[in-house]
Amino acid sequence: MAVGQRNDPYRNNRFILEIDSIKQAGFSDATIPDSTQDPIDYREGNEPPTVRKIPGLIKYGNVTLKWGTTDSMELYKWRQLVEQGKMKDARRNVAVILLDEEGGAKCRWEFSHAWPNKYDAPDFSAKGNEIAIETLEIAHEGMKRVK
Repeated sequence: MAVGQRNDPYRNNRFILEIDSIKQAGFSDATIPDSTQDPIDYREGNEPPTVRKIPGLIKYGNVTLKWGTTDSMELYKWRQLVEQGKMKDARRNVAVILLDEEGGAKCRWEFSHAWPNKYDAPDFSAKGNEIAIETLEIAHEGMKRVK
């Protein structure tokens, strides 16, 4: 990069989701999970009195989506497939795509073999003035940033 050339970071408020065969465009929040790997302490009896650190299993957090309640039932029906034990039909590929100010795709995170493990219906209050929000938590078996 040339001296004086700026490389501003992207804002977090423009994003889209792709979920195989589900057509729902708007989400107010999308939480991209973490990827962790716990170290395993290991030592053999003939080694110095220090512990080796060996990488353990890779664990991924869940994707969380929030959206204003509408007439759309697509995401709820996806969750119902899991509740009915139809896991072969429920597993999907999911992508979260960060957009720049002009709407161009700049960053992309992909999640494989994803399925909804938790659905939270909106809360209601006769004294409230907020949007009714639904939440879906999605488990998956792999995450990668491809762009």
